[in-house]
Amino acid sequence: MNIRKKKLAIVGNGMGTCRLLDELVRRDATRQYEITVFGEERGGAYNRIMLGKVLSGESPDSIVTKTPEWYDAHGIRLIQSTRVTRLDTLRKVVETADGQNRRYDVSILATGSQPLVPPLEGMRGEDGELRSGVFVYRSIADCIRMREYARSGDGAVIVGGGLLGLEAAKVLSDMGLHVTVVQGAKILMNAQLDEIGGEMLARQIDAAGIFARLGRTVESIYGDERVTGVVLDDGTTLSTDLVVLACGVRPRVDTARASGLPVNKGILVNDTLATEVPGVYAFGECAEHRGKTYGIVTPVWEQATVLADVLTGQSKDRYRGSKLYTRLKVAGVDVASMGALEPELERDEVVQIVEERRDCYRKLIVRDGKLVGAMLVGNTEATATLVQLFDRGDQLPSDPLELLCVQRAAIPAGERVVCNCNKVTEQTLCDAIAAGADSVAALGDCTRAGTGCGSCKGELTQLLARAPKPSQALPLLPLLASA
Repeated sequence: MNIRKKKLAIVGNGMGTCRLLDELVRRDATRQYEITVFGEERGGAYNRIMLGKVLSGESPDSIVTKTPEWYDAHGIRLIQSTRVTRLDTLRKVVETADGQNRRYDVSILATGSQPLVPPLEGMRGEDGELRSGVFVYRSIADCIRMREYARSGDGAVIVGGGLLGLEAAKVLSDMGLHVTVVQGAKILMNAQLDEIGGEMLARQIDAAGIFARLGRTVESIYGDERVTGVVLDDGTTLSTDLVVLACGVRPRVDTARASGLPVNKGILVNDTLATEVPGVYAFGECAEHRGKTYGIVTPVWEQATVLADVLTGQSKDRYRGSKLYTRLKVAGVDVASMGALEPELERDEVVQIVEERRDCYRKLIVRDGKLVGAMLVGNTEATATLVQLFDRGDQLPSDPLELLCVQRAAIPAGERVVCNCNKVTEQTLCDAIAAGADSVAALGDCTRAGTGCGSCKGELTQLLARAPKPSQALPLLPLLASA
């Protein structure tokens, strides 16, 4: 019997959609659905975490994760350069800015987040557009415009001392610009680090030749046809040729609001990632689940897996929330953070190692013998072990200090998770190498390791270097790790 396929419309073509499509293809969902993806940007999906590569001069193709040809090959329709304005949820129609209407049976909002752009005096010209020399750091197009504008010897002021701001600062500094980061908080990466961790990071940033003005804000931008300087809140003036806005992001909910969906900080969803409007789901950075929104990769991956199960009816698993952890290289400095930043209960224990000369910092927060928080700056060798203990809620050794002094002490090598984004164990990677995977890219193709935030690629390289070379390459088989 020929069963009519349902029309599945996915609004947004970012990293979350990229992962959801992988999960749907794995479940053979194209037998059930005609899938259409609406993307505002031109081209396929790309890894936004890797934007620094494009800013530094690499081709945009280097961070593309799905080319338009991939969609065609999998029977998925990609509508590029098209903005969805609203869903008519009564008629079940997707309305776009070009006036087109396309029917759906099931729709998913994966609109992600949008950059916070403070209303700085002098930031815009008479036409309302950003003044020449002012850039938002968010997309491939932003990076291309910035690198075409920047010249060695120019001054650059980065507004925001979080991950994106520091990444832009490092790339521009390496290009020969004089870079100053202006951060409203008194520490860098204040969402992930405490005061000591922020201080250690600031020292390493300074050693890299980047200046930081902490506890300060930019009040106004001056210049005639193009930027020539900024004024800080204490009256200090800084001459500059570029101002880069990297002030954080917020859930993008304009389409949801125009569609009459319940919205708080994000689009309200339940444990199946469904909104209260029948046939409409939301996930990723735009979604709010049990009062929380998430702006990092791991929760988005977990939501994509649950949503793919829900849509295909292959599992009864539901989304219960995520434990937060990040492991990144920030302006050349290794940083990891998970869970609580400070003790929250009287019985919480704190273990800290401060290495002043090396500008390294490691901290654990232990509750009832279990890890509830950790941060590492400069020395992150223990991260994979700590993340696994944190994620699973395992009992720690009687002396938690051992975890910071002996790498992998608590997790057998075969069970140790190397790629936290995709839950890929060392044993799975070793099996893939034995089967013929001889590069980081090959490991990513057959296990997904390194295809999330990319922070594990250094360790993948080490595993490849240590592994004995197979006498005869065997055909690579999918070795996707199970969570």
